[in-house]
Amino acid sequence: MKKLLSNLTFWVLTAIIAGALFGHFAPGTAVQMEFLGKWFINVIKLFINPIIFLTITLGISSMGDLKKVGRVGGKALLYFEVVTTVALLIGIAVANLIRPGDGVATGNLNGAAVSQYSERAESFSWLQFLADNLTLQVLLVSIVLGMVLSRYTGRERILSALSAASKWIFKALYVVMRFAPIGAFGGMAYTIGKYGIGTLLPLAKLMTTVYMTMFLFVFVVLNAILRYYQISLWSFLKYIRQELLIVLGTSSSEAALPALMEKLERMGCAKPVVGLVVPAGYSFNLDGTTIYLSLATVFLAQVFGVELTGSQILTIMGILMVTSKGAAGVTGSGFVVLASTLTAVRVIPVEGLALLLGVDRFMSEARSITNFIGNAVATIFLANNEKAFDRKMMQQAFDEGTPPPAIPDMPNPKPVLSR
Repeated sequence: MKKLLSNLTFWVLTAIIAGALFGHFAPGTAVQMEFLGKWFINVIKLFINPIIFLTITLGISSMGDLKKVGRVGGKALLYFEVVTTVALLIGIAVANLIRPGDGVATGNLNGAAVSQYSERAESFSWLQFLADNLTLQVLLVSIVLGMVLSRYTGRERILSALSAASKWIFKALYVVMRFAPIGAFGGMAYTIGKYGIGTLLPLAKLMTTVYMTMFLFVFVVLNAILRYYQISLWSFLKYIRQELLIVLGTSSSEAALPALMEKLERMGCAKPVVGLVVPAGYSFNLDGTTIYLSLATVFLAQVFGVELTGSQILTIMGILMVTSKGAAGVTGSGFVVLASTLTAVRVIPVEGLALLLGVDRFMSEARSITNFIGNAVATIFLANNEKAFDRKMMQQAFDEGTPPPAIPDMPNPKPVLSR
């Protein structure tokens, strides 16, 4: 019993259940709990860029051969494109098979409610996306600095200071993660309190389709990717169960991103691979978002009785393959990308987005969790592909499970990338 009460996973799960009950029975008060979820996410965000900076700089500076950096980055981008394309195809195929939009009443659609998203979609540009995305900027600066330090003969003193800073930042992160149940409670209470379970009923078929598709993608596609290197997806999910519950409670993959990077290193992924793949994947490997966008587009076409032709479906795929890559860098990203897609296709009314406003929050959990698992699997796959993965560390991490909230004072193993 004492062990259970000291388990953070137990408290996060308890907080999620308590938040859902509170939101259902006291919605007026529960909505005011939104600040708890936002507070936790905002505090975690403070750690993301410093951790990315330190992880990449330390990793690249220790690699020696800078050609390996370009090779890992190139493989990562190729992997992202292939897997997100598969996700896109699965979303469109399932939507056409189950047809969740058939029979859905449009009612009185509120065009004004979605006008803000269509306006953002019209003004969206890749240049603006890159300028506003601080994570990508930190990623680029870290790569450049790591390359410079790798050639600098007096780098040992600098790397020693950066290594010490990294240790203290992770220790501070573990302290903050103790407050994860509070953030999960606030996020779940707000969601249920504001939207209510009743809002799900009219679009229950769409909700079911989204969650079923995400489940199939994770346990079929991502499972197959890990099985290629004889790694158990189930064992890995058990290893990161604490982070998955935090993502579920807060509807944000950012909330557990720093902890994921630390756990991937702990289970044997080389620091340079973790540092390059995870931050880049956050913007370019959004498997869950891609599935949702493809499903939602076909769903709205079905709602309005629009039978998409083969060329129109190919057009939608082409647009989503580009626009979904920038989704993480835009506030209200799902609706912005959907609005831009519908505007480009010109056969589905943009006002249809009003149908999704009430249930989007309930589907964001599925998107965030799938994105989160997808980036973790990408990192493990690429680390194995580069022979920069320690299977003994993986087995030890799986056997030990979630470590206690403290970082032991021991040197970090540095797997060497293959030539």
